[in-house]
Amino acid sequence: MKKIDRKVLLVDIDWVDGFEIRVKVDHGSVVISANKEGLLSLAKQLTALAEAVPGQHIHYDEYNSLEEGSTEMIIARVE
Repeated sequence: MKKIDRKVLLVDIDWVDGFEIRVKVDHGSVVISANKEGLLSLAKQLTALAEAVPGQHIHYDEYNSLEEGSTEMIIARVE
């Protein structure tokens, strides 16, 4: 994590080369499917988010990380 000041930390977003991640809603359930590299990337990012301050979050969409046609996903750190 990068320290900006005493109150704000940014979550490091690391990707494993070759990652593929898809998110969809199917009959009311969120389905996240990914290859090995995608799962490892998410694991790294969720670990970093767990160490972040409450209120930090990560946006995932087809324009920055998800496969085309995926549903946008936001994961947030709460208390």
